[in-house]
Amino acid sequence: MEKAYGNEAVIRSNVFRWYSRFRDGRDLVEDNERDGRPKSTRTEVKIAAAANLFKNDCRIASRMIAESLNIPKTAVLRILKEDLGKKNLCSRFVPHFLTPEQREDRVTSCQDIIAMADADTIFFKQNYCGK
Repeated sequence: MEKAYGNEAVIRSNVFRWYSRFRDGRDLVEDNERDGRPKSTRTEVKIAAAANLFKNDCRIASRMIAESLNIPKTAVLRILKEDLGKKNLCSRFVPHFLTPEQREDRVTSCQDIIAMADADTIFFKQNYCGK
């Protein structure tokens, strides 16, 4: 058969498999449908559960969400990015906003640093260890 058909020849093991299937009364060569892994782990239920976990603790690692929902980590990452619109920062998903108190603290800290730099001319030249 290989001489006649070359690369398009049917593999010998397939011929034997088809023969045994036809002998058993099958009419088609195709495989039966299989009960196996679900087509997608990104169902509405899983998305809602991941959103709930993330809502309760925005610092939760994607690995922890995957373990608690019993789905692959890659599916969790796709849920967080595509379905919930989150961005990955430092391998944790964090909210994109600061609370008013956090904003105030940052402004105050920056103003303190500016005041120290204005008061000390060698402020930026000093070693942080105080040496």
